[in-house]
Amino acid sequence: MNPLRLVRRPWRLLAETSALLIAVVVAFPLYWMVLGAFKPAGEIESSEPRPWTLNPSLDSFRRVFEQNEFGRYFLNSLVVAGSVVIASALIAFLAATAVTRFRFRFRTTLLIMFLVAQMVPVEALTIPLFFLMRDFNQLNTLGSLILPHIAFSLPFAIWMLRGFVKAVPEALEEAAYIDGASRSRFLWQILFPLVFPGLVATSVFSFISAWNDFLFAKSFIISDTSQSTLPMALLVFYKPDEPDWGGVMAASTVMTIPVLIFFVLVQRRLVSGLGGAVKD
Repeated sequence: MNPLRLVRRPWRLLAETSALLIAVVVAFPLYWMVLGAFKPAGEIESSEPRPWTLNPSLDSFRRVFEQNEFGRYFLNSLVVAGSVVIASALIAFLAATAVTRFRFRFRTTLLIMFLVAQMVPVEALTIPLFFLMRDFNQLNTLGSLILPHIAFSLPFAIWMLRGFVKAVPEALEEAAYIDGASRSRFLWQILFPLVFPGLVATSVFSFISAWNDFLFAKSFIISDTSQSTLPMALLVFYKPDEPDWGGVMAASTVMTIPVLIFFVLVQRRLVSGLGGAVKD
């Protein structure tokens, strides 16, 4: 038996154990959320919480779906997240292609600005964005949620896609032109499929950011509750004097389901996309 293999095995066991512990720590809040959604009211409010329940109940989910505006909030969240994902992906693809394939003045400065934009905290820009949306008459509309999220997701998406576009050989582009392909045909029929895994990876972050947004929804949707999104629906169940924790947990569980479905649909592309980004 190879002695070197015996030396490496304890370290591998330690690494696997550490990964398992980290996974448990990360997954425990999700488990507690789902458990709280199925617990009856008496167990949720008990002074001795237990990490299990012997009497699961669907009353919390029933209260969630009995809310008249919950379906509208759900649809609004889908519209906002879907619009952000599609718009940011297309714009980032075109912008990443431009900064990678073309030489122009201040190109390096522009790329540095993308990184600097990522360093600015969202909270610091909320008030200026509020006045901007007010001046453009976008308050109490879904546009006030879509536009800021597109702007905040673009710097990261452009910087990440730049590596994927750069990895495509220029010889492939020249061969396409020699075969008679136009620039637009090369862009959408050759380059776009090659960088699609990167688009999926960036879209996941854009989707999660827009889907879970509470700050912009609370700041820009002031009076027209019909334009609210799912994070705002949690406030219906949270009352300072008598919070409905079962309703909060059930609504949070329902909010998590579309994210899980989105991950399942794009998981293969996501893994290849992140792998390509790391490789680059």
